[in-house]
Amino acid sequence: MKTLTRIGIVAGEPSGDILGAGLISQLKKSFPECEFVGVGGELMIAEGFKSYYPLDRLAVMGLVEPLKRLPELLSMRASLKKRFTEQVPDVFIGIDSPDFNLNLELHLRNAGIKTVHYVSPSVWAWRQGRVKGIAKAVDLMLTLFDFEAAFYHQHDVKALCIGHKLADEIPLEDTKKDARQALNLDVNKPYVALLPGSRRSEVEQLCEIFLISARQCLAQNKHLEFLIPAVNVQRHAEIREIVAAFPDVPVTLSTGNSRQVMAAADAVMMASGTTTLEALLLKRPMVIAYRAPPLTYWLISPFVKTKFVGLPNLLAGKEIVPELIQANATPEKLSASLMEMLTNTDKQKQLNTIYTEIHVSLRKNADQAAADAIIRLVREQL
Repeated sequence: MKTLTRIGIVAGEPSGDILGAGLISQLKKSFPECEFVGVGGELMIAEGFKSYYPLDRLAVMGLVEPLKRLPELLSMRASLKKRFTEQVPDVFIGIDSPDFNLNLELHLRNAGIKTVHYVSPSVWAWRQGRVKGIAKAVDLMLTLFDFEAAFYHQHDVKALCIGHKLADEIPLEDTKKDARQALNLDVNKPYVALLPGSRRSEVEQLCEIFLISARQCLAQNKHLEFLIPAVNVQRHAEIREIVAAFPDVPVTLSTGNSRQVMAAADAVMMASGTTTLEALLLKRPMVIAYRAPPLTYWLISPFVKTKFVGLPNLLAGKEIVPELIQANATPEKLSASLMEMLTNTDKQKQLNTIYTEIHVSLRKNADQAAADAIIRLVREQL
């Protein structure tokens, strides 16, 4: 049986650091002397990982920032290619960050190194032609969802769904009471969580619209209170400025506790994105919104191949929660949809049943499943 002595990993953002730390922890159980090197964050480093660069040098978003940082990013990738081809790992694992990692994986695979990509890019949703490049770059794709693995199988790419770490972490039972106590909230009041997004552009597009919607909801239920969890101090400052223009809307603004805030809420109005999965796992009724600058939306819409943008609807295979996209994301439609979610108890029961089924299906002990798949790949038994 082959012993793993050196594993290369590149995680490009905080969510990847979480996955990487869990993976390293599991691999160390089978290979306690193994060396883990590449790029990672504090959680991975705490597991004994050696990071050649700070993770935040890779964590870039949007269109402009990557272009500004392009020379640095290209230099980092060239350096990593050199390191990994000179000090060859038993396997290389790229966690998310496909724009950076897939090129690196292609180079290393061509050099004879086994490659794994952990967390599928949304190739099934848009720019599906990318799957041809992925097939050349990776020996194994680890996906979070079954429908992603099925897509790769259709294109003859070796893939395995290992479930979602969040589904393992979040309990199946409702934690609303505990969350409210932790946040010092009234256990009997109706609360709505507003999540306008983690990026500045999302906040600019949605925060004011959400607050106008909140005002309209208050006209129907004067007892409602609203909770906004900013993802970081920068978003907190930006959201605070917008909230100041709505003194008649009771808003509690906090930072870095979105899961707890959603758990405490009766319903959630939120930007589309991965946080919608957390809301599903917390069993919260939700309304999903998406707005982009008109030119951006016009440019990307021809490449989108999915019927839905929200993960709850994608996972259910049908619309179980409202999605209001672009021109449809108006305060009037958002508030009407939210009030329906808050007041329709039959809908809430139906949602809870579907949410629970999806939650159970995603519980696959992701860290262990990922580690086992990688070990099998290296031993050529997968």
